[in-house]
Amino acid sequence: MKIESVETFLASHFLVVRITTDDGIQGIGESSYWAFPRAAEETVKGFAADLVGMEAGDTEHVWNYLHRKHSFRGNSLAGAISAVDIALWDIKGKRLQAPVWDLLGGRARRRVRALSLGVSGGTCDEVAAQAEAVKSRGFTALKFIPMPGEWWLRSYPSVVRGSIAMLEAVRETVGWDFDVGVEIHRNMLPSEAVVFVEQAAKYLPYFVEDPIAPDGVAAMGEVAAKMSVPLAVGERNTGIWEFRDFAQIARPHFLKPDVGLAGGIGHVKKIAAMAESQHVRIAPHNFLSPIVTAACIQLAVSTPNWDVQEGLDETQPPRSAIVKRPIPIVDGYYVLPEAPGIGVELDEESMSRLPFEPMGQPPPIRGDGSVALR
Repeated sequence: MKIESVETFLASHFLVVRITTDDGIQGIGESSYWAFPRAAEETVKGFAADLVGMEAGDTEHVWNYLHRKHSFRGNSLAGAISAVDIALWDIKGKRLQAPVWDLLGGRARRRVRALSLGVSGGTCDEVAAQAEAVKSRGFTALKFIPMPGEWWLRSYPSVVRGSIAMLEAVRETVGWDFDVGVEIHRNMLPSEAVVFVEQAAKYLPYFVEDPIAPDGVAAMGEVAAKMSVPLAVGERNTGIWEFRDFAQIARPHFLKPDVGLAGGIGHVKKIAAMAESQHVRIAPHNFLSPIVTAACIQLAVSTPNWDVQEGLDETQPPRSAIVKRPIPIVDGYYVLPEAPGIGVELDEESMSRLPFEPMGQPPPIRGDGSVALR
């Protein structure tokens, strides 16, 4: 079963890859390099000459061939390899008429707990109202960014106090039988993050994610050593080697690989096993299309230390136009997928009507004209 063609699709802010074999089986994958999707697309196109004629079932060989060919690193390369790997696992499952989770070791769980990303806002009242709505839909966990409006223009006390006030508003709304993840989104300096976490501890956050920029594992480790709440890191990282360093030096409680960026299904399975050996749980980064969500669910079902699965509402546009039937959430849990492959099928007709609209915006600029370093 050899690879016959490799196609790419840019729709909304998603980069989708479709691989077809010489016996007509098609698999789909997605890159999570959302900041520069055209760069990842060109990398996939550059892979095509190598991929055509390769055995589609040799996922490990293909991964290593693409990763080692020129010994370059970076998110464009990693995002492209991830998309190809997801598509090849989709093909493998369809050829064997089995869901990918069955090929990865079978069920470690019967359903996957969902973590809602549906809370955001610039005021305490806004985040509290959205948290209440999330809980009313059956979720038992959420994650939000508690940064007050125009945080980059505010003083250090205002940033910390405003963030704590938002966390307090959410906790008071959802109660204590509910998990609240806090994402700082790299928006604090180390000193600010330490003070924030000290004050946040009494609200028992499930984790605090990316309190500082992930520019150096040593700096993250220094902050983590002063934290009294669980640390989550890794959404911008690629490869088992980077995750190993974070696990050993920063010693987080959660690693957050993005399946569409960190290496695809086969490689993230390795990252999870490495994390399991150090008592670290996996709470993957995921906010793109239902394709990456489906790949995550396959891993979640079959991976013992997979924890909550974050995601956005995939029944609403533009996500609803990517696949025909996304994996549903019932009573706050993703349903166990039984279809062969990754469990979703591309809706090419609907997707073709989505104009390409890349995400991203300029970094915040402070009053003196400099780029905000928080």
